[in-house]
Amino acid sequence: MNTELARRLRELHERPPLVLPNAWDAGSARAIETAGAQAIATTSAGVSWAAGVEDAGGLNRTAAIAAVRAIVAAVSVPVTADLESGYGDVEATVAELIEAGAVGINLEDSDARVLVDPAIHAERIAAARAVAVAAGIDLVINARTDTYLFGDGTGTIERAKVYADAGADVLFVPGVVDASTIRDLVTASPLPLNVMVGPGAPTVAELADLGVTRISVGPAITTAAYSLATAAAKELLTTGTYETLATT
Repeated sequence: MNTELARRLRELHERPPLVLPNAWDAGSARAIETAGAQAIATTSAGVSWAAGVEDAGGLNRTAAIAAVRAIVAAVSVPVTADLESGYGDVEATVAELIEAGAVGINLEDSDARVLVDPAIHAERIAAARAVAVAAGIDLVINARTDTYLFGDGTGTIERAKVYADAGADVLFVPGVVDASTIRDLVTASPLPLNVMVGPGAPTVAELADLGVTRISVGPAITTAAYSLATAAAKELLTTGTYETLATT
């Protein structure tokens, strides 16, 4: 079954753009599938918040994989998992994610919000690929570079080339919403481009015209859901009214 889902996920990248609303638990994944998503990506930030811990270091491998397992069990579409920088052991993490049913991964090149040497990240990518090959899964590896999130974008394409050589399938560059920059990245990157969007970003149609292959929203849906919960609870506990819920 995983082999077929892996094939479907790879085919979706070959018929862009692939639009991925990000889920954080089984319920959100089911809602996203019901809305028409052809594949689902997890958000490590959302999974962390759902577990009551901070993003970027608060989540451990056991909790992360448990969340992926629950999401996979709740839906019938391919699931690609955000595994941050590998939770300390990329090989073990990828092996467990594949066993849990994930057929894609997102692997980032920063630790504690600091960029790592691209050679180190290339080793992680190569390790992930080797585990997938051994498991017989054509894993889609989304190599995330945080050159724009935690830098000025310098070295993005150089890193992309190193990651492509290591076995990555897609380049994920969060923090970029400027159309001109996106166009330049699409042109220069040796890998198809994934961008993270939200209010103020180009539309899906505009991104498709720019040549973007994969579009995700990161923790934006999670943030909106929790913001609504906070606002509705605050209204209920203060004014005793329910108008916030009328927006749902």
